[in-house]
Amino acid sequence: MAQVTIRINGYAYSIGCADGEEDHLEAMGRELDERVEKIKAVAGTAGEARLLVLAALMMADELSDLKGEFSTLRRQVARLQSSPVGEDPKLGRRLGKLAKRAEEIAAGLEHP
Repeated sequence: MAQVTIRINGYAYSIGCADGEEDHLEAMGRELDERVEKIKAVAGTAGEARLLVLAALMMADELSDLKGEFSTLRRQVARLQSSPVGEDPKLGRRLGKLAKRAEEIAAGLEHP
């Protein structure tokens, strides 16, 4: 098991992770630190716990929006797949674009 030290709001946190996941964990730590810094720029300094809760709520809100968009796109793709694509070339192109967007959202959910 690997050990990574990430810095959030000036504090160091040692976190264990699977071997090979160090870069991903460090990237997530940087993302969280950036969000904390944005909150501080708007709201000023606050307690560490409050800053982390606000950042977590912002990230949870974004994740919720992405899940909703992904779900909508999956329904649209399913509906388009069940229609006669061969009869309408525009429909085929739209289906391809929707599938690509759904894959992008899924990849973002897997690796924020």
